[in-house]
Amino acid sequence: MVTLSEFNTTAGEQLRPDLLTCCDVPAWADAVLAARPYADIDSVLARAAELAGALDAADVDRALAAHPRIGERVSGVDTGSAWSRQEQAGVGQDAAIAAQLLDGNRAYEQRFGRVFLICATGLSAERILASLYQRLGNDDATEAAVVAEELRKIAVLRLRKVFEQ
Repeated sequence: MVTLSEFNTTAGEQLRPDLLTCCDVPAWADAVLAARPYADIDSVLARAAELAGALDAADVDRALAAHPRIGERVSGVDTGSAWSRQEQAGVGQDAAIAAQLLDGNRAYEQRFGRVFLICATGLSAERILASLYQRLGNDDATEAAVVAEELRKIAVLRLRKVFEQ
């Protein structure tokens, strides 16, 4: 856990790994750090959201590479793996849903050439699956905007965890 005071005064190279776990885009992490000091945690989160909302396509692709497929069980012991398990807790262990997610992920990756990303925190497996199938009907530009928004939500959610751990 990091306090606001620690976040504002700790050397950037010490905080950068935590920020990259939130969103694996070095320019984003550096820009969040460069805006210090922050008046409060909400200001940190607002700035992080603003910066994440402005990521370009290459940044989004880089960040997506750090995310597992929805429904895949991540086994690592690092912070990012633990957060992925927490975020996907609603997926559950139902074999039928797992098979549908696997099929949906394959279809999505064929259609868009990238992993399906959704801010899964608090969502049931059924809701995630419904979103996946609905989003398969999006055109490329619409889906790129949805992915960028989902990535922004995940980055902010994870950054909040840096302060709450």
